[in-house]
Amino acid sequence: MRSSVRLRILITCGVLVAAGIGGWQLLPSDDVRTEPITVGTTDKVTSLDPAGAYDAGSWAMYSNVFQSLLTFKPGFTTPVPDAAESCKFVGTTLTTYQCTLRDDLTFSNGRKVTGEDVEFSFERMLGIKTDVGPQPLFPTLESVVADGRKVTFNLSGRDATFPLKLATGAGSIVDRTAYPGKTLRTGTTVDGSGPYVLKEYKPGESARLEPNPNYRGAVTKTGRTVVVKYFKESEGLAAAWKDGQVEVTHRQMPPAFINSLKDASKDGTRITEAASAEIRNLNFNVRPGSPMAKKAVRQAVAAVVDRPAITTGTYQSTVEPLYSLIPQGFVGHSTAFYDLTPEPDKAKAKRLLKAADVDIPVRFTLGHSKDSTYDAEAAELKKQLEETGLFEVDVVAADWPSFQKGYAKGAYDAYTVGWLPDFPDSDSFTAPLVGTDNTLHNGFSNKRIDALIAATQQFSDRSRATNDFRDIQSEVAKDVPLVPLWQKKDYVLSTEDVAGSQFLSDGTGIWRLWELSWI
Repeated sequence: MRSSVRLRILITCGVLVAAGIGGWQLLPSDDVRTEPITVGTTDKVTSLDPAGAYDAGSWAMYSNVFQSLLTFKPGFTTPVPDAAESCKFVGTTLTTYQCTLRDDLTFSNGRKVTGEDVEFSFERMLGIKTDVGPQPLFPTLESVVADGRKVTFNLSGRDATFPLKLATGAGSIVDRTAYPGKTLRTGTTVDGSGPYVLKEYKPGESARLEPNPNYRGAVTKTGRTVVVKYFKESEGLAAAWKDGQVEVTHRQMPPAFINSLKDASKDGTRITEAASAEIRNLNFNVRPGSPMAKKAVRQAVAAVVDRPAITTGTYQSTVEPLYSLIPQGFVGHSTAFYDLTPEPDKAKAKRLLKAADVDIPVRFTLGHSKDSTYDAEAAELKKQLEETGLFEVDVVAADWPSFQKGYAKGAYDAYTVGWLPDFPDSDSFTAPLVGTDNTLHNGFSNKRIDALIAATQQFSDRSRATNDFRDIQSEVAKDVPLVPLWQKKDYVLSTEDVAGSQFLSDGTGIWRLWELSWI
């Protein structure tokens, strides 16, 4: 019997400094095995066009087939040059950021990458402004100007986090001759300059990625051919693992299945257990006409949600209760919701509703992405809320693309959404989730929160923003645009003949498929 191997990675979210190093042409590996490594996931790719998606599944693909000016080295939180030769703030105001593009980059179609392509990529992303696109990540970006290989970003205010945002999927560079300027590109092909070339893509089924021999950048490791298989639900992914259809799994596995692997010796299974920044929130649609437009209703829901019952019941202790917007391990983390209501308090919820003259019971819709685990989570929330006699909850489930478009259009009064940070900084949990024109499209706006978000962005030394981040969380706990539910650990499974699976989850948001290799 081959022994089971468990790996644990501890992710440190403090600011680390890493030197940028240039890449070179990837060389063939000496590995004997030549067949593709198969990776299974339940994440969905909603668009192959980086201007059209702001979700984990799509960005996982982008980090392999596109380049951004900057990227993150594994485990580091300071970005390093990738498509750029160098980048820096100009002056001391943190309002002008300048990058010099490498001069040896080509797209997968053979065309040279230019500064004009960088300018085009940002202008089209901001201009197309899709309902589920990444443009909310750049509220301070006023203009992008290319002059040869030099690209200048002009910001409306100080933003020390801007380099971190450039290193995300939102910073993906596309070929200006191959992508329309005012609409999203359709089809199943990609023209990027990343470490991989997308050779075949079947929406919702699979993607075949082959190493890009012309890649130049921060990645210096030779990649293997990888086939990503997409599963509609976690139970299907677990079944595929049991049947040997995949060598690696990442996001999401059923809690019971994870516990079965943790509690018993499994032949030939490697489990990478990583401290994760993934969280899940119950979000509220505060647009006029929704019962959640009234703050008292949101506060009442927050007062009765029983997080431990969700984490130990539905998730079987594979997640931990979360009591604030910013998770553990990030600058400024607090327990703002716990401080206001340490335990579920029906009497407090009833007082809040009566004081606001709200008719009881409050009826509302609760939406979620369809999956067996999320079905159970929604059922638990419905049970908790309705047992108080204060609420009547209509649960609505939809496939991820339909659900995402639905909440963006205000189809649900409340909806549960998981969140992975775009970059390893507390700002990734504030501006995109509770800032005006946030990515949740819930109609929420709070001037004090916006001002505090702007205040946090002025410090290059992120520890100096600690008090402002805590103030943001206090305001969120009072105004309740969302209720934090849990923070989870991340689990990556691989067979014992595959190395590098731990690099698929390191807290930087980059899916490093090129690190996978046969042993």
